[in-house]
Amino acid sequence: MEAFRNPSLSARNRAEDLLPRLTIREKVGQLNQKLLGFGIYERNGDDISFTDTLDEELNHWGGLGVLYGLFRADPWSGKNFETGIPARLAAQAHNRLQRKVIQTSRFGIPALMSSECPHGHQALDGYLLPVSLAMGATFSPELVCSAFDVVGKQLKSQGVDLALMSVLDVLRDPRWGRSEECFSEDPYLCAVMAAAAVTGCRENGVDAVVKHLCAQGQTTGGLNASPAAIGERELREIHLLPAEASIRAGAMGVMAAYNEIDGIPCHANPKLLRDILRDELSFDGMVMADGVAIDRLDDLTGDNTASGALALQSGVDVSLWDNAFTRLEEAIARGLVPESVLDEAVLRVLTLKFERGLFESPYLDEDVPLEIFFAHKYPQSLDLARQSIVLLKNENSLLPLGKQACKIVVIGPAADDLYLQLGDYTPPVDPNNAVTLWQGLQQQAPDGVTLVRAQGCGIRDGSQTSIGEAVALAKGADVVILALGGSSSRYSGARFDTNGAALHDGDVYMDCGEGVDCASLALPGFQHSLAAAVYAAGVPVVTVVTAGRPYAIPDIAQGTDALVYAFYPGPWGGKALAELLFGDISPSGRLPATLPRSAGQLPCYYNRKDSGAELRYCDSPNAPLYHFGFGLSYTSFEAKHFRATRNKLSFTLKNTGEHGGHAVPMLFIRWLRGDVTPREKELKAFSKIWLAPEESRGVVLELDEKALSRWNSKMEFVNSKEPVMLILEEGGKEIWRGEV
Repeated sequence: MEAFRNPSLSARNRAEDLLPRLTIREKVGQLNQKLLGFGIYERNGDDISFTDTLDEELNHWGGLGVLYGLFRADPWSGKNFETGIPARLAAQAHNRLQRKVIQTSRFGIPALMSSECPHGHQALDGYLLPVSLAMGATFSPELVCSAFDVVGKQLKSQGVDLALMSVLDVLRDPRWGRSEECFSEDPYLCAVMAAAAVTGCRENGVDAVVKHLCAQGQTTGGLNASPAAIGERELREIHLLPAEASIRAGAMGVMAAYNEIDGIPCHANPKLLRDILRDELSFDGMVMADGVAIDRLDDLTGDNTASGALALQSGVDVSLWDNAFTRLEEAIARGLVPESVLDEAVLRVLTLKFERGLFESPYLDEDVPLEIFFAHKYPQSLDLARQSIVLLKNENSLLPLGKQACKIVVIGPAADDLYLQLGDYTPPVDPNNAVTLWQGLQQQAPDGVTLVRAQGCGIRDGSQTSIGEAVALAKGADVVILALGGSSSRYSGARFDTNGAALHDGDVYMDCGEGVDCASLALPGFQHSLAAAVYAAGVPVVTVVTAGRPYAIPDIAQGTDALVYAFYPGPWGGKALAELLFGDISPSGRLPATLPRSAGQLPCYYNRKDSGAELRYCDSPNAPLYHFGFGLSYTSFEAKHFRATRNKLSFTLKNTGEHGGHAVPMLFIRWLRGDVTPREKELKAFSKIWLAPEESRGVVLELDEKALSRWNSKMEFVNSKEPVMLILEEGGKEIWRGEV
C-alpha cells in the first residue's frame, strides 16, 4: 500500500508521499480555485446535474484542488430558491460533485469546498448573523463564538471545508463600503472577536480562511482596494493584531487583500506573506488569493504568466477565479519560478486535505434528517441583534415606550424592508424565518397600542408629496418611530464587477457594501428632509438608524428625542429592535466605531496619535458626534473600591437603577513616557456583565505582558517599563483613572 493511503501516518507524511507522484499539471490543478461552484450545475426540480464545463476542468487538471461557492446564492450568482441548492439538496449535490472529482483523479484526490461566510453561510436556508460591525457592538466574544458555532454546524452538514470569514479588516475610514465587514475601528476588539469567530467555526470541524491580509480597512479616501498609505508601525500596531489572534485561534487559511502597502500589492509582498505571516506569526496553513487579484498584478508585470509566478513566489498558495495561476506550468518552463516553490504550496493543500480526513470520508450521509436553522432552536443570531443595538440619546426617558394605550406612527424606508437589515453577502431569505422592524412592533406592542405605517420616502428616492403625507399622519400620533438607514442590498438591480463587487452607477439602491464607497457620510436620498419635517411636527420622535457604516447625522441627533443605532442586525433584528423600544430588553450595545460629525472630520477614530499639539478645525467642533465605546442603558451603574496594579484593575460595580442591564466596563491605557509618540488611548481589556437592580459584583480586568508592550523607535516589540495611565470607562463615560 502506498504511504499516502495509510491513515495511520501523519497528514504531512502522507502528503509528502503523494506530492512527487503528481505531474506538474496535476500540481498546478491543486492550486487553482476557478469560479466554478454556482456556475457548473443546473437544477431541475430536485435533481442536480453538472455541466460540461466541470468535466473539461477536471480532465484538464486531472482533478480539482479547491471548489468555490457551490452553495452561494445571491443576485451575482443568479441562484435563488428556484435555481439554487436548498439545504435539502445540499448533501446530494456535494456528493455528486465530489464523486466526479475523485473518479477523475489518478490518485483519488478529493476537492476542498470553500464557501463565503462573512456573517453566516451565504447559501439558501443559510443561518445568518448580524454583520461584523454589529457583532463588534455587542462586546461579547462569548456570544460571537457561540453564534459561529451554529454557523459551523450548518457548514459542516453541507460538506463545506473552508469558511471564508471577514475578520481581519480594521475600520479606519467609514466612507468605505465594506465598513460593515469590520468588527471595529479598534484593533484589540477586532482581534478578540476574530479569535471568537474562528474558534466557534472550528468547533464543528470547519476551517477558517480569514480575510483580508492586510490593512484593507485603512484605504485612501475610503475607496475599496485603494492603497494603504501607512508605515510599518501602523501596520503592526493596528492591522496585524486580528491576524495574529486568528492564527492563535487555529485559522488554517489567510486570504490576501487587494490593496497595496507602501507601493507593494499584498499579493506580491513576500515580507508580508512570508517574513511576517510565516516566520513571525508561525502560520503554516494556506494563503489564498482574493477574487481575480493575481490577474491585477498584470499592471506591474505586463505578463499574466509572470503575475502568477510573482504571486506564488511571494507566498500565495491558492488562487481565486484568476487566469494567472492556470499558467504556472508555463511559468515554471520559462524559469519564472522554480518547481520547488510550487511544491511548497501543493504540499500545504494536500496536507490540509489529509488533516480533514477527506481521503477516508469524502462523502456526506444523505440519510441524515434535514435541519433548518430556525431562531427558536438557535437564538444566537437574535441574541447578537439584541446585544448589538446602541442607544445614543434618550431625552426625558422617552424610551422605553410606555405600556399605556397610545397611537404610534411608524415612518421611514427602513421599517419594513427585510434586506435593509441584512447587509452585503446575503442570500435570498425566507420571509417566514425573519422579522422586520414593522413586524416586530406588531408582535411586541402591548394591548391598546395602535400602530400606523407610512413610508415617507425610499432609501434613495422620494418626493415632497410623500413626505407631506407622512408628516400629516405624524401630527396625529402620540409617538413617532422614524426608521432611517442605508442599504447594502443587492436585490434591486445591482450590476457586478468580475469579482462580484457591486458597480455603482448612481441609480443603484445600495449606498453601502463591496464596491459602494461614499464621499459623503450623510444618509442617502431624501431621508434628512423627511427627518426634518417629522421633527418639526412637534410630536415625540424615536429615530432608529439601521446602517452598514457610521453615518454623520448631527441634524438627526439634535432633532430627535431618542436615537437608536443598529448596524445591520440580521434576519431577526426587527424583533430585537421592537423588544428594546418597548422595554422587554435593555440596550447594551456600545459603539464599535466613532460616529463623526461630517466626512470632513475624518479620520476621527478614537486611538489616533497624540503629537502634543492641539489638533482642531476652525469650522467644526473638535469632538466627534459620538465616540467609540459610547452607549446608554435603561439603567445606571456605579463603580467604586478601585485597586490598581500595573497589570490589574479590580473594582466593584453596582446597578443603581430600576432596570436590569448589561454594563460594559472598558480599560484603556495611555503611555506617559517613551521614545515614540503615544496614542490618545488604547483599549486593552473589557468585560460585559449583567446586573439586576441593586446588584453588585466584583470585576477584575487584567493586562497581560502583550498589553503592556509596545513597538519602540527601533521597531522592536518590548515590554515597556515606562509609566502608563489606566483609564476605565463604561458607556463612553470615564469613571476612573490612575497612573501605574
